[in-house]
Amino acid sequence: MTHIAELNRGIEQLGIDLTGGQTALLGGYLSLLAKWNQTYNLTAVREEARMVSYHLLDSLTLVPHLDGGTRLLDVGSGGGMPGIPAAIARPDLSVVVLDANHKKTTFLRQAVIELKLVNVEVITSRVELYRPDTPFDRITSRAFAELGEFVSLTRHLLAPGGQWLAMKGVYPYEEIASLPEDTRASEVLGVGVPGLDAERHLVRVVPR
Repeated sequence: MTHIAELNRGIEQLGIDLTGGQTALLGGYLSLLAKWNQTYNLTAVREEARMVSYHLLDSLTLVPHLDGGTRLLDVGSGGGMPGIPAAIARPDLSVVVLDANHKKTTFLRQAVIELKLVNVEVITSRVELYRPDTPFDRITSRAFAELGEFVSLTRHLLAPGGQWLAMKGVYPYEEIASLPEDTRASEVLGVGVPGLDAERHLVRVVPR
């Protein structure tokens, strides 16, 4: 099975409605990620075939939970997950991908240019130093920090009525218990990633 065929099958299993053009963009992003990864060490997953489930489909599990917002921040984006796939799937969203690593944001800028992602902005900064003009309705991260630290470091970036959407592996009991007292986990969803035999959870955190 080709990478695109595997991607299409996974998208169908996730129940996400994407056009052929969006799928082609995801394939282009995958190719860029695999190519740059040889030099820039963007991800520990080296095989392009494994990147389909580990990175693209895993990132796309966020998409059904992005309703109600217009601005998304992906903190510690690394090679662009989940921000780039989310931006491709939801071109109506304004997405900022943020990372402190200059090599990684160099790749992200090149990907945005080559894929013509007009709804994506790349920021090189430590998150606690980032001061945008407009806050974010949704803030996500895939492998940035434990929940408590993630929330504390990004609190100044959340818009009134906004939410944090943290992508985790196994059910993060201890991390949820250590959330700041003025926040709470309003929802913890078990997430199935097509082609990936591993636990995944999405934790929705809101201010009290």
